[in-house]
Parts: sequence; C-alpha cells; structure tokens
Amino acid sequence: MHNTQLPNFVTFLLQPGSYSPAPSNVKLVQTHISFVFITDDLVYKFKKPVDFGFLDFTTLAKRHHYCEQELLLNRRLCPSIYLDVVALEKTGNSFRLKDQQQADSELVAEYGVKMKRMPEERMMANVIRAGRLTGEMIDSICDVLVPFYNKAEGGPKIHEFGRPEAVGVNIFENFAQTEAFLGSPSLAKEQFNRIKSFSTTFLQQGDLFAARIDAGRIRDCHGDLYSANICLADKVYIFDCIEFNERFRYCDVASDIAFLAMDLDYHGLTEMSERFVARFSKKSGDAGLRAMLNFYKCYRAYVRGKINLFTANAPEVDGETKLQCQEMAGKYFQLAEHYAAK
Repeated sequence: MHNTQLPNFVTFLLQPGSYSPAPSNVKLVQTHISFVFITDDLVYKFKKPVDFGFLDFTTLAKRHHYCEQELLLNRRLCPSIYLDVVALEKTGNSFRLKDQQQADSELVAEYGVKMKRMPEERMMANVIRAGRLTGEMIDSICDVLVPFYNKAEGGPKIHEFGRPEAVGVNIFENFAQTEAFLGSPSLAKEQFNRIKSFSTTFLQQGDLFAARIDAGRIRDCHGDLYSANICLADKVYIFDCIEFNERFRYCDVASDIAFLAMDLDYHGLTEMSERFVARFSKKSGDAGLRAMLNFYKCYRAYVRGKINLFTANAPEVDGETKLQCQEMAGKYFQLAEHYAAK
C-alpha cells in the first residue's frame, strides 16, 4: 500500500545515509497505521497520524505515548527485540535520527520504535507457508505463553473486561462496521445473520463469563496473537501486541488462545490447532477454556475478515491486493460461520 506522496521524514528514512552506521539498504513496509523501515539488522516503526475511533495517533504527544507503551508492553514477551524509542529531530529542511534520551524535545518531529530485525524465514507465517511447522514448535509456543499469562496483570479493573457486556462491545462493533459490506462477494447477509445470532445467544450465558472472571482468567493479554506476530528462531518471539487500546488487550486468556488456534485452522492445520489448545489447557490448568473456545474463535475469524474487507476497499490498494483481500475475507467469514454452527 504505497501512497504516491510520502511525508518528508519517510523519504529521509528511506536513505541508508540517514542511519548510523549506514545499512546496505532500507525497505519500507506500510500498514494502515504504521511506516516500517527495515534495515540490515534493525527495524524502525513510526505511527501514522490516523484516527480510527478505536485508535488515535493524531498528535505527536499521542504517538510518543504509544511508542512508549509499545516498548513497555512488548518487552514482556520480547525484552531483547524491543530496543528503544527513537526521535527524529527536524531543523530547517533536514532531519536527524537519535535515541530519545539524546534528543532535544523542542526539535522532535516524530517518535518511533527501534527493534532488532528477526529472520524473515523464521517468521511463523513463512514457516507455515513452507510446510515446516512442527508439533515441537507448537509446544514451545505454549511453554512461553503459560508463564506469560500467569504473570500478566489481572485485578478488578481488568476483570471488568471479561463481563459479557464488555465483550459484547467489541463483538457488536465488528457487526456495525461490516454492515455496509453485506451482499459483497465476501459476506452474504445470511452468513452475517447466523454469526450475529450465535454471538448474541452466547453472550447471554452470564454464568460462563462469571466463572472465567472468578477463575482469574481475564488478564492484560497480547491481543493480536497469531502467526504474523510470532517468530520461531533460536527461541520463540511473540511480538507486536496491541498497545493502542486496552479493551482489545484486556480479555479472557481464551480469546488470545482462540486467535492462534483459529489461525492454525485457517491454514488447514487443525491437528496443530488441537495440539495447541490441549497442551495449553493442560499446562495452564485451564479446564474452562474449551467452553469459550468456539465463541472466541468465531470472534477472531470475524475480525480478520473485517480487516481484509477494509483493506480490499481502501482507495490506495491496487487491483491484485483488492482481489486477494476479498478472497481472504470470504474465507475468514466462512470460518466464523463454521464455528457459529458448531
């Protein structure tokens, strides 16, 4: 998704000479919320000044705050990868990249996050694509996650997010945001109605949600736990958690686990998905997880469908990306419907 008109600081950061020491080359990757600069050994991520309602990066102060949050929260699972917050000073028409401790706050034009670059071929999505995912890798992901959730913050404020009313806010927001696309090639009205009806009915089981809260299963989780955010290198790195909105991160552990399980199902790896859930439930002693699993898998599949729909309909994407995203959205909505029918 490359816009033709890039901001000046982006053009500056695309030049190897802007970094010290200078890398051999710089590659830009854009998401709907970030500019990501990939150099030989390091990655620099800058937030776009966008407001999507659930995310607001419109001021420099907000972008700085969320860079700090990104560093802090991701160091829970990836302390060696998330290195620092960097600042881009501007004087006249020229920029200078510095660690924020050395920067003059009066001159700062942008803040970003500096990370170690992880090996591309070891990214879980690429390992899956190459047909190289093993049961042992799944086990090692579990072995990282169980202690993470045990240590993750809980408490009364976070527990509130496990109540059906709070969970429903996220669920119904998805339905509201996709209503305009009903009847598109990706989402049929009957599908939408079936998924919505299943979710609405499930949310009425207040005792199930109360039991999860009482068991201490509502935690400050990752929020975006799927193969795109996992690297299986010398050890397991789980990165890029949700830093911009607490209500996407404060959730039932089952919602996080369901995301990766759904992702494995999506890739046709149902046995791996089952192995992951079984091992996690056993190691964490979470006997109530399965009762929530289909509901949260349905929610997570629907979210991925929605994001692909949004991307397919963004004005700046090319025709090929549009078709690809429409097709992926359709697959995700079919998967959500499959969970709703179980």
